[in-house]
Amino acid sequence: MTATAPHFGPAPSTPATRRPLAAAALLAALVGMVFGLLLGGAGPASAHAALTGSDPQDGAVVATAPKEVTLTFSEQVALGDDSIRILDPNGKRADTAAAPRDLQSGSTVKYGVSLHTGLPDGTYTVAWQAVSADSHPVSGAFTFSVGAPSKTAVVLPADEAGGGLVGTLYGIARYAAYAGFVLLAGGSAFVLACWQRGAGARPLQRLVVRGWMTLTVATLAMLLLRSPYTGSGKLADVFDLDGLKAVLDTKPGAALVSRLLLLGASALFIAVLFGTYPRREDEREKRDLTFGLAIGGTVIAAGIAGTWALAEHASTGIQPGIAMPVDVLHLLAVAAWLGGLTALLVALYRTPDLDAAAVRRFSGIALGSVIVLAATGIYQSWRQVGTWSALTGTGYGQLLLVKVGLVAVLIGIAWMSRRWTARLIAGGGAEADAESETESGTGDGEKSRAAAAEETEAPDTSGVPAEDPARAAQLARQQAAVATAEKKRIRDADPDRSGLRRSVLAEVGVAVVLLAVTTVLTSTEPARTEEEARASTAVTAPAAQGPVSLKLPFDTGGANGKGTVRMEITPARTGANELHLWVDGAGGEAMDVPEVKVAFTLESKDIGPLPVVPTRLTEGHWTADGVQIPMAGDWKVAVTVRTSDIDQTTIDKNMKIG
Repeated sequence: MTATAPHFGPAPSTPATRRPLAAAALLAALVGMVFGLLLGGAGPASAHAALTGSDPQDGAVVATAPKEVTLTFSEQVALGDDSIRILDPNGKRADTAAAPRDLQSGSTVKYGVSLHTGLPDGTYTVAWQAVSADSHPVSGAFTFSVGAPSKTAVVLPADEAGGGLVGTLYGIARYAAYAGFVLLAGGSAFVLACWQRGAGARPLQRLVVRGWMTLTVATLAMLLLRSPYTGSGKLADVFDLDGLKAVLDTKPGAALVSRLLLLGASALFIAVLFGTYPRREDEREKRDLTFGLAIGGTVIAAGIAGTWALAEHASTGIQPGIAMPVDVLHLLAVAAWLGGLTALLVALYRTPDLDAAAVRRFSGIALGSVIVLAATGIYQSWRQVGTWSALTGTGYGQLLLVKVGLVAVLIGIAWMSRRWTARLIAGGGAEADAESETESGTGDGEKSRAAAAEETEAPDTSGVPAEDPARAAQLARQQAAVATAEKKRIRDADPDRSGLRRSVLAEVGVAVVLLAVTTVLTSTEPARTEEEARASTAVTAPAAQGPVSLKLPFDTGGANGKGTVRMEITPARTGANELHLWVDGAGGEAMDVPEVKVAFTLESKDIGPLPVVPTRLTEGHWTADGVQIPMAGDWKVAVTVRTSDIDQTTIDKNMKIG
């Protein structure tokens, strides 16, 4: 019997090995398709901080230019010196270009920008851009008018903050960072907790190292892209050192730098796990090293997970002191489950000596991870959603329902995997006996299939001269490869092991989709915030109502100077309205007059008169579109009718608007 050495390279290509590789290739194609659909269908990151109010309001018409424009947000935001710009009708700066003033009071997040004095009448545009407390850029614009609305030459960028090529690259880096962390932390945990012999298996070594490299490269990319992502949106600004310095002074920048430092520590962890650890022979020494690696690895993994909790959803909103540790636990459970699944799949397909005990240990870890995920997920859902209506009526809530459905599917497949694991364990004794007979050569006097194959297929080394060590070493490697391939063939023929491989492959496929949905979820506006913004907007926005009509008799004093003005304004609310006027003669017929003018005044607020000049549509019918009513109240409507060059009169009446 020839001893077999460990085999770290790929097994010889056989029909049995090509089938798993084809399945893995199909899984990789499906993964790429899922990520492509998610990335292609996702636009810029949704606004996590919403503009809930302003003074003047959007679309308002004020009698005189205000000294200051204020903006109110739903949560904390970071503003730069040029984050709020007010542009006049010609596109020139109407503000003093000073840094926004912090006007926060209690839980109200408000900022103000001073305007120049002596501004002319017309429509002004307020453009703003900020970074919300959970690290995502937000932007928007609105208009208000002084005196009366006018045409404006302002052309704002079509892309939202965080969009364009830079936003796409940043989004890809975020996906890659999550995937890299799952492979790094979950793969390492699988080796230490489930299958310590796997520390010497090249496929698992490659898996964990690739996870580390992916997370490192993605973190560096996010750090360099951060300045253009939250600012100009230009890819060339990646090399702007001033922008990078500004990023380092922010909370997200500090989190990314901390992650890089922790990745440096994790590189040392990987070197010990896959270098020193497999060579330890003394059991007590190896047990002590296992304990040290477990403690150190847990601290490093928790620290890396904390860099997400520090800078994203968990760090803002209600109960951040509880939410951040819960978020760390959630990420660690995700990594242990999904990363461990990936490591198990690699071990099942690429290593010939994975034992049933390792599968059983991972099954217990996966069950514990699911329990932690359920507990932390319920808390996170309550914190980010808040109400049942938000669960179904917001994008965040709908994505959360998709995630819950995927978790349910994953648990169902995991239950099937546990059944295959139980069958594999039940047959483990017979398998172990067979292996023992193969190694020792004892039994009923007959050789096992593995020994027979080894004897028939292994190269004969009896004729190799002793003075040719290179040839002897080559033949020894060939013997080891043949023995390993035969051992893998025998194990692949086990129906329980094949069933387990298929179910784990299905688990990993669903898990990849789940991870992609989770990543999209982190860049979606929380449902609670979205509902609060809607509620705030509903308070300030007028309710839609039907048209309001008036009849105003007039007499200009000249010939044929008597008649009636019928006026209708639709929908009679704040903002833009449509105005119709009909001028009837004394007999009720349509009366053609040279000129009609209208003015609105809200005397209780000292607003107005706001002039409106209707356009003649047909004989006796005048109309005006886009009539701006800045706020609700009892407005005095004054109508001036001119029936000749010298005969005119003005009549007025109050009208409830809004």
